[in-house]
Amino acid sequence: MQTSPAEPRQATRPSPPETPEPVTPSPSPSPSPSGPGRRFGLPTATALVMGNIIGGGIFMIPAAVAPFGTVSLVSFAVLTVGAIALALVFGQLARRNPQTGGPYVYAREAFGDFAGFISAWSYWITTWVSNAALAVAAVGYLDVLVPIGHSTVLTIAAALTVQWLPALANLAGTRYVGAVQLVSTVLKFIPLALVAVGGLGFFDAKNLGPFEASGQGWLGGMTAAAAILLFSYLGVESAAMSAGKVRDPERNVGRASVLGTAGAALVYLLGTLAVFGTVAHDQLVHSTAPFSDAVNAMFGGSWGGTVIAVAALVSMTGALNGWTLLAAQAPYAAAKDGLFPAAFGRERRGVPVFGVVVSVALASVLTVLNFASGAKGAFDILVLVTTFTATVPYLLSTAAQLYWLVRGGREVAPGRLVRDAVLGVGAFGFSLWLVAGAGYAAVYQGVLFLFAGILVFVWMAGRRAAANA
Repeated sequence: MQTSPAEPRQATRPSPPETPEPVTPSPSPSPSPSGPGRRFGLPTATALVMGNIIGGGIFMIPAAVAPFGTVSLVSFAVLTVGAIALALVFGQLARRNPQTGGPYVYAREAFGDFAGFISAWSYWITTWVSNAALAVAAVGYLDVLVPIGHSTVLTIAAALTVQWLPALANLAGTRYVGAVQLVSTVLKFIPLALVAVGGLGFFDAKNLGPFEASGQGWLGGMTAAAAILLFSYLGVESAAMSAGKVRDPERNVGRASVLGTAGAALVYLLGTLAVFGTVAHDQLVHSTAPFSDAVNAMFGGSWGGTVIAVAALVSMTGALNGWTLLAAQAPYAAAKDGLFPAAFGRERRGVPVFGVVVSVALASVLTVLNFASGAKGAFDILVLVTTFTATVPYLLSTAAQLYWLVRGGREVAPGRLVRDAVLGVGAFGFSLWLVAGAGYAAVYQGVLFLFAGILVFVWMAGRRAAANA
């Protein structure tokens, strides 16, 4: 249902001690969703962050970075510091303004409607294109269990089923979204923990290979590995994006962001280290299923492929569940401010129904296009573009944090100001590194995608101006 007309728009909240309060009024933030939807507690919010960060990529990461040697583990450590800095910034911003829409709300509050629209538009593109990619990857793992790859019709049907089941869970209400997210996060960590922790008992240093294997020097190898690993942490903003659905968001958004990011980092690092130590380096660089190879090396036999296929399906289904929720949040918040069509702001059972349906429908069209028309190249380009579009809201959010610090820094204790400034600059640098890692082609295509959204902004701005004339 829509927000009741009698419900007043929430004013900008005063900032906490470590984040300066604005000197002059800023655009009013989007109201939190209303309705009967149940709010998430800290465990579910943390599961949302972890589940969205850890999709299906973890099952290929060890093989992807193996050609660079164990220096890639150093890249992991550096990236983890940057991701946690970004999570802390989102926590500070959520304490200042705990509204649904997260990065959209922060950008609009600091820099106005256009920056807010660009953040929401960019994030929306990221979510539904990423959902299409997850569905395609999930069908690849499903084919290991139930051979369907020989039939285009069956493949398309399976991909659409994988997308729409999480959508139905979302449409049923936030209580079901949280339940699915919590269960899927727990289930997928069972096999991952088996490899990540159990594999250390089978660890053999002889399997590690050279520290730097690419011939680029340790710094070049670390940077090259980082370009692959950078996008492993997309999703750190999940709790902030759904802040209006989180109980006590001023506290729990920041805690969930940090705990979820740290938990995902631990799984990534231990899992990669265990695979490095159980699968010989010369075999790992050519592996198409590194976790399966690790299980086979640990326990013998060839059943690892089946175990990992099930784990991957659970992992990606959970990620689809979380990303489907997020796909509707930025348009919802923007619609409440008149920057997206009003239909995106309508709710049922606490869920922006139109945003969920449109996002899944667009992802479904892209999925069908991928399988039916053979437009694999176009699909790959779009997926690559999301690596750029996902970072635009990050840059705007960290810039918003720095803006508030510069604007009201004299009201903050010097020690806290220095701490928050270092944290903000570090998070901004991490976000900029994400953009650089996306590559020239992705940035070029992504900018075109962003500029296409200007037509929507012009249409909505013109309608508002006409209505107020």
